[in-house]
Amino acid sequence: RNAVDGVAGAGVAGRTSIAQGAAGLAGAWVVDLSTEPGVAYTKPMLLNLAADHAVTGSFYESDIIAGRWQTARGRTCVSFRTTDGVGMYHTAACLIGDHVEGQTWAEARGFLFNWNAGRG
Repeated sequence: RNAVDGVAGAGVAGRTSIAQGAAGLAGAWVVDLSTEPGVAYTKPMLLNLAADHAVTGSFYESDIIAGRWQTARGRTCVSFRTTDGVGMYHTAACLIGDHVEGQTWAEARGFLFNWNAGRG
């Protein structure tokens, strides 16, 4: 089952809310990684959210590793890891209205980067 099918153990209203949150966050996004105003730098993000709360897809053209998603406290969020072959990148992001707000910690490079994403 995919996330839109609902989640076992939740009431009807809970399953509907969870499914709506997952459906809103799943799919293709364009991540704005710009560091200077007026200078665009974007990368794709693809989120596949499964009914068991697993996340697959890609971020910054790297496969998502060990991702999870959850809808709770009025928001739907994902957390996952990616790698560039040198180090791990730890990402967490939440759907806020019609966009995603997130952050990525580049463990090997020693920096935390806040970013936003919109539909392509």
